[in-house]
Amino acid sequence: MSRQTNDKGTLVTVANPQSISSEAYRKLRTNIQFSSIDSQIRTIMIASAVSGEGKTTTIGNLAVAYAQEGKKVLLMDTDLRKPALHRMFNVPNHIGLTSVLSSQYQVTEVLRETVVEGLHVLTSGPIPPNPSEMIGSRKMLALLEDLKEEYDVILFDTPPVLAVTDALIISSLCDGVILVVSAGKVKKDLVKKAKGYLEHVNARILGAALNNVQHSKRRYGEDA
Repeated sequence: MSRQTNDKGTLVTVANPQSISSEAYRKLRTNIQFSSIDSQIRTIMIASAVSGEGKTTTIGNLAVAYAQEGKKVLLMDTDLRKPALHRMFNVPNHIGLTSVLSSQYQVTEVLRETVVEGLHVLTSGPIPPNPSEMIGSRKMLALLEDLKEEYDVILFDTPPVLAVTDALIISSLCDGVILVVSAGKVKKDLVKKAKGYLEHVNARILGAALNNVQHSKRRYGEDA
């Protein structure tokens, strides 16, 4: 579907919105929007076969790209084992999604504003002893339905598909899934296996994003 570049761990869409990398995320956003003719793609999961493929970086920048378009966007950290979005956006994580699912807080109390207008982050909260059960609970489903009333786009960061079942549970709740593949790092059979797992739970795979692709130093729009 799209090729990303190697700005690993950074919000390049905020730091350098005119760069080639930022344009790649905008292209990914556009490709997602045009991937469905009959229905809107509003809930999106970015998946990867294994860790270290740039999944969190991709979804963070994609969320910013949607917000820069004028959408009201929520980015949820549903990786309840090794959460990372709170560090990327420099927000607290002592309360978050698990605090809501365990009925300790209301969701309005744990939503975090970001430096990007229109973009909120719902961090993971404290790591629970039963991540899969919390993600697959009726309360999670009800929470998502409520959030759909408030946001134009909701994006989910999850653990790798081949690591635990959490990502497969989330994929069944989404309108579409993008599979991130790190160029030259992940074996094809692992990517195929992850794709097979997603298809087995009837996830709607919209396409793949090839990550960590080297590019020239030219800025977008500059002549060669």
